[in-house]
Amino acid sequence: MNAPKTHRDTLLVEQATVLSHQVFAGDQNLLRLAAPRVAERALPGQFVHIDCGQPMMLRRPLSLMRVDRKQGWIELLYKKVGVGTRLLAQRVPGDEINLLGPVGNCFQLHDDYRRPLLLGGGVGMPPMLFLAESLRRQKEIQPQVLLASEVPFPFNPEPSTIMIDGMPAGVIATMPLLDDWGVPARLASNQGFPGCFDGFITDLARHWLSSLAASELALVEIFACGPTPMLKAVQQLAAEFELPSQLSLEEYMACAVGGCAGCVVPISGSQGVAMKRVCVDGPVFAGDRVVFDLG
Repeated sequence: MNAPKTHRDTLLVEQATVLSHQVFAGDQNLLRLAAPRVAERALPGQFVHIDCGQPMMLRRPLSLMRVDRKQGWIELLYKKVGVGTRLLAQRVPGDEINLLGPVGNCFQLHDDYRRPLLLGGGVGMPPMLFLAESLRRQKEIQPQVLLASEVPFPFNPEPSTIMIDGMPAGVIATMPLLDDWGVPARLASNQGFPGCFDGFITDLARHWLSSLAASELALVEIFACGPTPMLKAVQQLAAEFELPSQLSLEEYMACAVGGCAGCVVPISGSQGVAMKRVCVDGPVFAGDRVVFDLG
């Protein structure tokens, strides 16, 4: 999986068509679009900047969850939280939606880490599913996926048919699609959902990591996307186990091409801390370089 040479080399504008639009509990929607040009270029970790319709002038960034290059479609999971996404929720099959994408950089896989741990929380689940689907085709890679939600999951959790050593007793719920792919996965929530880990996703990850032998732990790299408190906890978790990590950040943005600098975040580097644009320099950053408490 190779990163695009530059952000602007990959960008295109496409008039996509709504193929299906599913509604789930917790104001969650799953949108499938016919967008063959975006699908052909998209990589795990990237997103699209989507026109939600009038009267909203500004687009909304939505992470890519699934991509089918052969059939030319993409899937986007989003939560209705404002005017833009509520307008988007009104779209029905046959409607056209204008996209800018694929935007941003992607997750980078390293040969030394063959047991990637993928952590997705809430609307941060989509990039992890895209990445998991890509990794499942690589026989030498053994991904482990953990997903978390504080509202009902946008799928029907089922007991997994895949055993995972190091999981707490009774934690058996998974996303059926991941089970079908042969990707081991478990779910976490503080809402008491059956079969799920009762607690934060990072606590479940810590439990699993603690069960690994040193030789196995040396093969782990963490990939994560989710709300800022979760990503901060993932950064601390990676430091605790001395593991590399890559974090996909989510920020409000206006242009998505680096012109407005409305999505800047502090990132540390060899010259100190610099403000980087999530849309151009991200959304994926090395976990140990993200500065969550700048003061």
